[in-house]
Amino acid sequence: MSAKAQPSPTAQRDGAQQESRASRFMRSALDILGETGRTDFTVLEVVERSKTSLRAFYQHFATKDELLLALVERVMVDATERWRAETDRMTSDDALRLLIERISAPAESSTQDSINRGLTYYNDHLLETRPKEFAKVLAPLHRLVADILRRGIDEGTFRADLDVDTDAAILMHTVLGVLRLRDLGAELNGVPIVGDHVHTFCVRGLTG
Repeated sequence: MSAKAQPSPTAQRDGAQQESRASRFMRSALDILGETGRTDFTVLEVVERSKTSLRAFYQHFATKDELLLALVERVMVDATERWRAETDRMTSDDALRLLIERISAPAESSTQDSINRGLTYYNDHLLETRPKEFAKVLAPLHRLVADILRRGIDEGTFRADLDVDTDAAILMHTVLGVLRLRDLGAELNGVPIVGDHVHTFCVRGLTG
């Protein structure tokens, strides 16, 4: 078997520069989100913040939507990698509890709260207009939940008759959906919805 061809030093350098510029645009968009909590900023605002040019922007992203899609995908991949590393050596129930805790953790700053709010609005937009792309964004989290369910079946903690991929999707959407409405719980019954409530609810279905 022949060795795989390696890129030349020039090609490697050009690739690194391309990645650096793409990351710079995403960082600028994230900074704007942190300040405003909104996604209705313009491409020009991103370009000015990143101290580049419109030409450079359109070499990487065809539209602002493409930029935001790349940003939310990067955020989800990075977060899921951290959560996987944290839960990898835990029992399935402890792993699920910690994962829900991480997803439901309140923002640590007003900036993070603005970012979360802006990305939540954009996720709604993705779901309505680009469902296939939204599914791709959520795929890493779905794989992590499915892996935890499989671990639970092997341990004898979760039911053996689970349809892992389908049940992982239902569980993931339940967690994300309920936590978006956590404040509504206080309006309905006087008790805000927190991660422990969600974990207890989910485990009933996994072990029943």
